[in-house]
Amino acid sequence: MALRGTNQEFGRPYNRRIVLESIRLHGPIARGDIAKRVGLTVQTVSTIVRELEEHGYVLSMREEPRGRGLPPATLRINPEGGYAVGIHVTPLGINAALINLSGDVIESAYREAANATPDHAFDLIGAMVLELTGLRPGGRVLGIGMALPGPFGVESMSFIGPTTMTGWKDVALRERLEASTGLPAFFETDMAAAAMGERLYGLGTGYSEYYYLYFGVGLGGVMVHDGSALRGAWGNAGEIGHIPVVPGGEPCPCGNRGCLERYLSLEALQRRNISDADWVDEVGPIFRNAITIVENLFDPETIILGGLASTDLLERLAGSAARLANSISARSDRTAPRVTVARGGQHAVLRGAAALAVSGVLSPRFGQIFTAERERGRDILQGKGIAA
Repeated sequence: MALRGTNQEFGRPYNRRIVLESIRLHGPIARGDIAKRVGLTVQTVSTIVRELEEHGYVLSMREEPRGRGLPPATLRINPEGGYAVGIHVTPLGINAALINLSGDVIESAYREAANATPDHAFDLIGAMVLELTGLRPGGRVLGIGMALPGPFGVESMSFIGPTTMTGWKDVALRERLEASTGLPAFFETDMAAAAMGERLYGLGTGYSEYYYLYFGVGLGGVMVHDGSALRGAWGNAGEIGHIPVVPGGEPCPCGNRGCLERYLSLEALQRRNISDADWVDEVGPIFRNAITIVENLFDPETIILGGLASTDLLERLAGSAARLANSISARSDRTAPRVTVARGGQHAVLRGAAALAVSGVLSPRFGQIFTAERERGRDILQGKGIAA
């Protein structure tokens, strides 16, 4: 997938991030090959690499010469150069993991906490972080990323109903997370975190355009375009679970009726109280219609099924997609299946959450400017204007 550098004035932190990402994806790799992949000069790459080496994020090695001259030095990620903590808060409990720069899960932990209040959850998170970071005394912990159900900032939908975190409305997530852990903190919806975890460490490494369909307590999805998750104007793109699909159907806590996740989610399966096989047969037509909708909207290379559902259940759903209706994805020149199953499982969410912290710390100005641009666009849409 194309990771490209930038010559804009705020580009250095961003370039540092994509050079590090290129080394992680393709290492061991020479400086010249990195430059070709990301569209920067060898001199710029060498300057960034020198900085990364000085901070211990990457390691340089050189093979034994087999002829005249020295072979070029190649670079790889230093797995122990830093760590991040990934947190996933769900209506059922809290998962956490300590993850190194290579994306390896050093250790994970779980605390059962059904519908935990913010106070209880942040107390648990603080204790879990101490437990996990204590496994690498003296290790550099870059930050913490938290994933939780969305959408965020939508009065009629945020933190409402059995698929979300009731009682979390208006909680200052970043500030509370930093206060309870003492680490730089970042947060994202669980479906977006899972999609990015899959991009970094799972099937997503093989695609630049794919849709990640997230089966959690509810249902969500994220289109990954050119290696980045499409998040929308307010960061809530992907709430596919709230598309009404059954006219006059079951009431949904969002206020509508017949929403997709009322039929296609882990919460829906639990309410039906039938076997996985029977449930897949029952919701198969709705699932296949949802796949067709996604394909016609986004034209992805493939749709990756992931989230909290068991691999067995996801495989059953993928198997039911053998009878998909026609769509723009029904091409004779396809090289990828229309529907496939993620590799990452629960760890995809935690790895994606941890990656938020790594990117946020190593490329802070890029993240700040992106946020500022989004706020600027929002003000324009609301007619506030921007002072010169």
